[in-house]
Amino acid sequence: MQYHAANTDSLMSITNRPDLVFERGEGSWLYDHQGKAYLDFIQGWAVNTLGHCPPEIAAALAAQAGKLINPSPAFYNGPMIELAGLLTANSVFDRVFFANTGAEANEGAIKLARKWGRLHKDGAYEIITFGHSFHGRTLATMSASGKAGWDTIYAPQVAGFPKATYNDIATVNEKIGPKTVAVMLEPVQGEGGVIPADIEFLKALRELTTARGILLIVDEVQTGMGRTGKLFAYEHAGITPDIMTLAKGIGGGVPLAALLAREEICCFEPGDQGGTYNGNPLMTAVGAAVLKRLLAPGFLAGVEARGQYLSKRLLELSAKHGLSGERGSGLLRALVLADERGPDIVRRALEGGPTGLLLNSPRPNLLRFMPALNVTEAEIDQMIAMLDGLLQG
Repeated sequence: MQYHAANTDSLMSITNRPDLVFERGEGSWLYDHQGKAYLDFIQGWAVNTLGHCPPEIAAALAAQAGKLINPSPAFYNGPMIELAGLLTANSVFDRVFFANTGAEANEGAIKLARKWGRLHKDGAYEIITFGHSFHGRTLATMSASGKAGWDTIYAPQVAGFPKATYNDIATVNEKIGPKTVAVMLEPVQGEGGVIPADIEFLKALRELTTARGILLIVDEVQTGMGRTGKLFAYEHAGITPDIMTLAKGIGGGVPLAALLAREEICCFEPGDQGGTYNGNPLMTAVGAAVLKRLLAPGFLAGVEARGQYLSKRLLELSAKHGLSGERGSGLLRALVLADERGPDIVRRALEGGPTGLLLNSPRPNLLRFMPALNVTEAEIDQMIAMLDGLLQG
């Protein structure tokens, strides 16, 4: 595709992109190079916490860029310290390591658990994960994931990730052995079909891991930072995990991730872990601005209320069209279709006019919704009206 003086052929092909170029965004809306508007219910896969180009992020970037961008992770910087303090003050964790992507944060969690196992569990290194899980695209995190077909793409896999069945505590117990150091799971399996972990399952998992002397790692790359109506999804179950990972929403659109752990788990020594952009002040300044907005009075209650409203409207749509219901948590939800036309609906929503609609179909029989956390009820209603027409087509 030709775009001004450049051509898209210069980009390595990793996905089938449509012939359009997005040039501008505001809130829940994106605008392409021909001026067409799109109502965005993907938001970069739950990344744009406050929508496109929110004033908080624009201001934080501009102010920090004029002061300090990258002093090296070998030194402290102000935004790094501020954001780490905000995260620990509002969670059950004591220490933070900043990274750039969810995969990098999860890779760090795997390394931390294995180091802890070497020191405290006679070299135990296996981490039990779950079928249909998604933890990232590095070799280790792909091996940890339970996504179908990923065991052969870059074989051989990294060893040490036995798979249990999600929401089935008995299968977890069966997998625990002398080499087990931890259990890692997403509180809601996003790529797996927006499947929430049962509250009783999470509680039982914490009890089991505590009783067996192993760690509990929550991958909150997608569910963290207010996405489920709580600041972190583990709060719904009232449990205290040992390690948590964050990405996506923590940066509100800029590359930022975090690995958090309780004090007694932190066993990295100098040289064990690092990263060129670890705690970069430009990114952590944005993270602090995003988190302050989420912590503002009434914000998370609003997310919960809009999540309930989106659920209600999806159930109405499901009943009208004879579909199979909806599921999810907060503003991470899915509409379950009666067939496998999800990808076709996504395509027609994008191409339709005069206004487009951005949706996601992680599995052919469902549509996933990840709007900005400050999406309005009017925008939800507009999306429902557009989707209603697509379901009739």
